[in-house]
Amino acid sequence: MDAAARLMGTVMARKLPGKDVAIVGLGWTGSILAHELTDAGLEVVAIERGPWRDAATKYSVNYAQDELRYRIRHDLFLRPAQTTFTFRNKMSETALPIRTWGAFMPPNGVGGGGVHWNAETWRFLPSDFVLRSHLIERYGAGFLPQDMTIQDWGVAYDELEPHYDAFEYLCGTSGTAGNLKGQIQEGGNPFEGPRSRPYPNPAQEQPFSHALFAKAARELGYKPFPQPSGNMSRPYTNPLGVRLGPCTYCGFCEWFGCANYSKASPQTTILPVLLRKSSFQARDNCEVTRINMDPSGKRATGVTFVDASGEEWEQPAELVILCAYTIFNVRLMLLSGIGKPYDPVKNEGVIGRNFTHQTISDVVSFFDRSKFIFNPFIASGSIGMCIDEFNGDNFDHGPHGFVGGGYMGQVQTNGRPIETTPVPPGTPSWGAKWKRAVRDNYLSALVPGTGVHGSMYSYRDVYVDLDPTYKDHLGLPLLRITMDFHDNELKQNAFLTDRFAEIFQAMGAQQVVKQSRKAPYDITKYQTTHLCGGAVMGSDPKTSALNRYQQSWDVPNLFVMGASAFPQNAGYNPTGTLAALAFWSAAAIRSSYLKNPGPLVHA
Repeated sequence: MDAAARLMGTVMARKLPGKDVAIVGLGWTGSILAHELTDAGLEVVAIERGPWRDAATKYSVNYAQDELRYRIRHDLFLRPAQTTFTFRNKMSETALPIRTWGAFMPPNGVGGGGVHWNAETWRFLPSDFVLRSHLIERYGAGFLPQDMTIQDWGVAYDELEPHYDAFEYLCGTSGTAGNLKGQIQEGGNPFEGPRSRPYPNPAQEQPFSHALFAKAARELGYKPFPQPSGNMSRPYTNPLGVRLGPCTYCGFCEWFGCANYSKASPQTTILPVLLRKSSFQARDNCEVTRINMDPSGKRATGVTFVDASGEEWEQPAELVILCAYTIFNVRLMLLSGIGKPYDPVKNEGVIGRNFTHQTISDVVSFFDRSKFIFNPFIASGSIGMCIDEFNGDNFDHGPHGFVGGGYMGQVQTNGRPIETTPVPPGTPSWGAKWKRAVRDNYLSALVPGTGVHGSMYSYRDVYVDLDPTYKDHLGLPLLRITMDFHDNELKQNAFLTDRFAEIFQAMGAQQVVKQSRKAPYDITKYQTTHLCGGAVMGSDPKTSALNRYQQSWDVPNLFVMGASAFPQNAGYNPTGTLAALAFWSAAAIRSSYLKNPGPLVHA
């Protein structure tokens, strides 16, 4: 079927038998919701745009450690030819299509971003969930930039704590508790919210550079702790009975699937159980194009998707749950006419509002190679030592004139030869001198895999909408991103980068090169894949698309999972929080919605 025929409606979609639940996307949130709702006795179908992926066949040890295939050629990610987006920094500019991924990498296929993530498994701070209220109470409303649109989430940390715990035990998270039932624990993160029990596994062993970082940080008055990691520090069997093996510190985590069953992913934790259920069905290589609505516009009737052959299908369902990547959740809502699109000029509407990314920066340090030898091959996705003194509102922002922050750490992720070529400033970009510099510095330079992991707060003029000009291969409008950094985020990042550099100087580095984040926002330079917002949760339908259970205010049988629900981005990796929210929403669906379908919150 060609795009013109599809748009003109001259060809009818073939209708499939109805299901209780249609889930769009089969990553972390899709797998969690599918498992929880099939356990509740529902018939569930998950529809995934990308291909089937499983650890046994897709990440075989014969080719998993292929830097060129996975890191350079991005084998696990969506291809821009499949669908892309347009980008501009300012509303006054014309957005243009992105042909090569840069600032972030849209995931693709079963497992989603949970396949190729580094497995950094953080909890947001209690104050992050009441951010606007907290900052106004401490600093006054006048301290916040006038165009900043941060808001409270509508849910509290204490409500999410059991669901954070559930995800950590599903994943076998390795870490050291810092706050156990309100009691600060030696060696853990003293700033974290209270947790009900310790991590299921002890923290991973730390190599030399991490120990050196921790020593220097302590001497400067900080309290370093091991990064919580979805890489197994020992053999582990999760509550579903799925077994994972200990991490071998191979240095092929981010961008890669784990062939060793040592990294938590949907494939290694939950899908082996889910796929055995007769009430679950997965459709891969099928792209959902819209959410179907009844004549009232208040009830979803299912979804329409296009399969790999180009044939269009209708999947009826009583309950629709969006579990796709951030921007694709938002795009589907816009394409389906659900919710009022955000208008930045009037500051009205909710779909596309409060879109955010992050402020990531780094410090590259060069040490005396006659005294320091760091083996970069002793690495995993989230092995590292971190400090949290400058995250969230853990420090007094008053003297500094900004809000927000982030964690920072020496996190050694890899020593892969194509991309690991640190050389001092002034080194030629190629030739004999460059080769000599790579050789001389390879074992004595540190390029932290995390560095400064800063927050990005939401603003009136940072948003997403449908592009008025460009369309995808199906004839549907591309999503348009309008994004730039604001002074608050640039001040925050400069401050954090300076503090981070001081630790490496204390470690004994001969040269420290700071790489702080600069304006304008550069769509070509990778930061993280942690896009947030666009269909945010909250307490007011005028400023949020979803209620506290991630249920659409406008369409009660539509739930929207993932980081698209975050009203702003905190200074942590989002996976732990989006997974906790998935468990939270699943519990509300099972305990309340299924008994009495309709709005769970009345505004």
